[in-house]
Amino acid sequence: MRPFRSIALLVAAVPALALAQGAAPAQPPSAPAGSSGPDTTAPASPSPAEPPERSRTQRDAPAVPQTAPESPAVAPARPPEDDDAEGTPAQAPEAPASTGPTSGTAPASAPGDAPVLDSGEAPRTTDAQQQRLVNGAPLYNPNVNVHIVQKKRFADEGKHELVLYPGVVQVNGKFTNHVGTALHYVYHLQENFALQVGGQYNWYSDESDFNLELIDKVREQAQAASSLLLQWGAHAGVEVTPLYGKFAFFNNSLAQFSLVLSGGAGVGKTRHLIRPEVANEVEGQTYQVPARFGDTGNKFLGEVGGGFRVQFGESYAIRLEVRDLIYTARVDKVDGCNLADFESLEAARAANQPFEGLNLSGSCKVAKFDGVDPETKKNYREDIILGRDLVAEPSSDVLNNVSFYAGFSVLF
Repeated sequence: MRPFRSIALLVAAVPALALAQGAAPAQPPSAPAGSSGPDTTAPASPSPAEPPERSRTQRDAPAVPQTAPESPAVAPARPPEDDDAEGTPAQAPEAPASTGPTSGTAPASAPGDAPVLDSGEAPRTTDAQQQRLVNGAPLYNPNVNVHIVQKKRFADEGKHELVLYPGVVQVNGKFTNHVGTALHYVYHLQENFALQVGGQYNWYSDESDFNLELIDKVREQAQAASSLLLQWGAHAGVEVTPLYGKFAFFNNSLAQFSLVLSGGAGVGKTRHLIRPEVANEVEGQTYQVPARFGDTGNKFLGEVGGGFRVQFGESYAIRLEVRDLIYTARVDKVDGCNLADFESLEAARAANQPFEGLNLSGSCKVAKFDGVDPETKKNYREDIILGRDLVAEPSSDVLNNVSFYAGFSVLF
């Protein structure tokens, strides 16, 4: 019975073995060692794509337009090995690490200030002149000089600055016109904070053409609160620099600019027009009498302003600013004489009496309203009534003298 049992088991195992062989994948035969002929076996299953971390860390070097030594030939990679028993595909071989200089590195003759690239990326140019650093920025593009944000080139802390404004022109002159010269001294306590002392002299201060036309045609003029003239002023205050930057010009030069804001207080001397220029006829002869201005005393002066300072190099700068000089416009004295003094002078003039015995204030300059000008034959007593009209209605208003300042400075 044993031979029959073995034959039965064999007959039962044959169909199971054939079914198992049909389900298993066919293994390609290995190529014989040293074979260089074409591979006629079935291609292996394609290996999966590289991991994402390799694609992020490896990238091709940019092409460099120059002749470079050819790199040595690399032996062809081996064909991928057979999959292991668990079905995991073989990994592709890693690219050999480059130990020598690449074809995109700077030549040996590059200048000493050439940029150093530490990101593993080849420079965008190998020309020694274009690799030169100008103010800390590489000139890869000749038309673009500044590629990075730089620190302030010249420090202001602890420096002295002497500023001259040759031309100061009033820009809001409706009833008055002022043109003058100003000189300021600035000491920079900190980089963005400074102390300043300034003085200004208006070598031209007169009524506007509009106000003179009113006087000539309708015998009216603006009140002293609107037409008070500033002869000179002096003030002290502070200056702050909240914003600074730089710009390029002529491709390889940088200028440093800053926004400056200032404020201060001081004193200013004022005057007012008493009589415009007139023609005086005496005994058939005409004399041109110049305009007559009266001294209205010193007034409190405030100053606020802002503008730009453009610095060229370490020691020179140009300033363009707009400043507002604010001063009180109350006129209670003209040439030192108050309203009571003018009343006494007018009474003596009407009675044709001398002024020596009058009870006047100590500040009243009587000589300004007495006598006759020998050149123009003008009687100064005629100006008494004009001076009285100025102080008869004093005003407590303030004036804003907004002017444009253009000048240059020296830092030391």
